[in-house]
Amino acid sequence: MSTVRSDAVAVESAESAGLSAKQSRILRYLREHAADRTYFKSRLIAEDLDLSAKEVGANMSAVADAAGDLDIEKWGYSSGTTWMVTA
Repeated sequence: MSTVRSDAVAVESAESAGLSAKQSRILRYLREHAADRTYFKSRLIAEDLDLSAKEVGANMSAVADAAGDLDIEKWGYSSGTTWMVTA
């Protein structure tokens, strides 16, 4: 299965879950990187997606609710919010 096809399926399933375009981008990012990493800082997600850390944090609740294949948990607050993501 090609990357383009899997991206299209991910976007389509995110849209059917009622996510905004921003939320779909965050979810796709987490799905693409969850196999390699467990902890994600809002600031670093934001840098990669050209968003603000505040935008990432504000949308994570909806993303977590829609991500049936991922477990997303708020993990730390020490220097920005960290999210623990497990597939």
